[in-house]
Amino acid sequence: MLTYVVLWLLPFGVTNGGQEAEPDSAKDIAAIESMSAARAKAFNERDADAIAIHFAEDGILMPPGQPAVTGRPAVASYYRTIFEEYAAELTSGYKEVKVSGDLAIGRGHAEVRLTPHAGGASVVSTAKYLNVLERQPDGSWLTTHDIWNGNE
Repeated sequence: MLTYVVLWLLPFGVTNGGQEAEPDSAKDIAAIESMSAARAKAFNERDADAIAIHFAEDGILMPPGQPAVTGRPAVASYYRTIFEEYAAELTSGYKEVKVSGDLAIGRGHAEVRLTPHAGGASVVSTAKYLNVLERQPDGSWLTTHDIWNGNE
C-alpha cells in the first residue's frame, strides 16, 4: 500500500518527507535583491524602460488608488508619466525575501521624494510593498506582480 501512496504523491513533488528540494536560495535571494537594486537605480535615473525590463512580459503593477497596469509597455508608460511631471528620488529595499521553487516573494519598504518640474514643494511618501517574482529559464528573476500602499 505504501508503494501506491508514494507513487501517487510523486507527480505532486512530495518526496523526501514532504520537503521539496530547493535550489541554492541564498544565491536566488542575492539575485532578486540585485534586480530590485537595478530597478531602484533605473527609477533614480528616470529610465522607465529600464524599470519595465525587470517585469515579466505580462507583469502587473498595482499602484494605490489606480487600476492595475499590465505588461512591460504599460509599466514603462506608468513610470514615464511620473518622470515627465516630477523629479523623483527613491530609496527602497527588501526586508524579507522567500524563495519556493521558481517563485519568490519580496516584502520591502520605500521612500519616494517627488519634486514638481513646474516648481513647488517636494512631496515625500513612505510605503510598504510586496513583489511576486518568477525564475526565468535562464535563471534570472522577473517581477510578475508589484503592489504597494502608503504609510501615511
